[in-house]
Amino acid sequence: MEVEVSAEAKDKRLNRMVAVTVVMLSIFMALCNIKDGNIVQAMQQAQADAVDAWNEYQAAKIKLHVSETSRAQFALLARTPAASGEAKADMKKLDADIAKYRAEIPGLAQRAKGYAAQYDALNIHDDQFDASEAMTTTAISLAAVAALSESVALVAGSWAFGAFGMVLGVCGFAKWGFHPDILSNFLG
Repeated sequence: MEVEVSAEAKDKRLNRMVAVTVVMLSIFMALCNIKDGNIVQAMQQAQADAVDAWNEYQAAKIKLHVSETSRAQFALLARTPAASGEAKADMKKLDADIAKYRAEIPGLAQRAKGYAAQYDALNIHDDQFDASEAMTTTAISLAAVAALSESVALVAGSWAFGAFGMVLGVCGFAKWGFHPDILSNFLG
């Protein structure tokens, strides 16, 4: 039993539609990939900044605790008859440190929360570009199979996936809030 495979397509119009589809989607996907890479870099920076800010916050909280404990010890020492004026001077310095840390801590927490919010905002657009890439890759694959099987229905399916992928990519470029939650939850 021999199967003859023709290298020449019967419907050149279909092949032209597939070729144009693949080229358009490939170019769009390449542009989205560049933008997504930049977003990922910004996400990494925001995450690093958030970790640094939370570390500063934690260090300030520890310094506050140590200063409060030290002040309490100096207060006890100051009650003894042998206490020197140095203990009272040290208490004043600790009071200044305690006030400084108490004033500094809320700002550090706010800054760290700001970096975390920045990361979350960027993550929405990263998800958009990831979903766009998944849809356009699927569209290109469908177009390739459509060319091999000479199926107009598969080209139409390719266009549907490609259109949705392009919508997601445009949302990412325009920084629109549309988020493919179902797709993200399924893949994430």
